[in-house]
Amino acid sequence: MKRLAVRRSPIHGKGVFALHPMAAGERILEYRGLVTTWREAADNCSSRDDEGHTFLFGLSDGRVIDGGRGGNSTRWLNHACDANCQAVEEVGRVFIEATRAIEPGEELFIDYCLEVPRSSRKAREAYRCFCASGSCRGTMLRSG
Repeated sequence: MKRLAVRRSPIHGKGVFALHPMAAGERILEYRGLVTTWREAADNCSSRDDEGHTFLFGLSDGRVIDGGRGGNSTRWLNHACDANCQAVEEVGRVFIEATRAIEPGEELFIDYCLEVPRSSRKAREAYRCFCASGSCRGTMLRSG
């Protein structure tokens, strides 16, 4: 039984939507793609045209999962400051889990918590958030 659908998102581009109810704590999907180095992933991203998407998910060991190469629908998860899902890393793999109950038709979100070397006005603009939640911090960059 299909649990998710990828379709146009009111937040940005494509998004991932629940087709059935999901419980808090439920493991929904694994973030898949080619596990590689940041350098190789960045080189590959510069040669692709993904409408501004990179699909890169950093791992704690310094490697990255490139969802644009061999990835699945999780690469279409959008950012929200008040996300209803979280990423959980286990031995070099990343799983998406619900942080609260999710109803059919709801878009699934994670907090990207992006990091850039220096958070300038230009960086904040480049990583502007469109979630419009009551707790929106205005950026996809890690807070604090």
